[in-house]
Amino acid sequence: MNYQIKASAVSKQDAVVHIKQSNIAFGTTSKTAETLPNPAELFLGSFASCILKNVERFSGMMKFKYTKATIEVNAIRLENPPRMENISYSLTIYSNDKKLNPDLLKKNIEKFGTIYNTVKLSCSISGTINTIKNV
Repeated sequence: MNYQIKASAVSKQDAVVHIKQSNIAFGTTSKTAETLPNPAELFLGSFASCILKNVERFSGMMKFKYTKATIEVNAIRLENPPRMENISYSLTIYSNDKKLNPDLLKKNIEKFGTIYNTVKLSCSISGTINTIKNV
């Protein structure tokens, strides 16, 4: 598989990543530091997206149903050289399905996630999967 994206920026303004039919604005100036995602946050968003995509993928393979999944990702950035050192995530899956096996799901996400495995080569990752029964 090959992937391709495009991005563009105008001097003294913010930038945009162009992916398929989506345009994702991100901040490159100090005036939007509080309103637009920065590159590090987009990176963590890609990591979170990988995990959520695999929840959907493995729900079919593992034959469990869920109503929604949410994830929170935290990272520690080191200064010299600038890099992500530790990434932790908390994945919550809302489901009443007894076929949902969180331990096996976590193992599959960690084994087959493209972004997950790419990131794992450069920093430590820790995570938890919590389930909440639907009311």
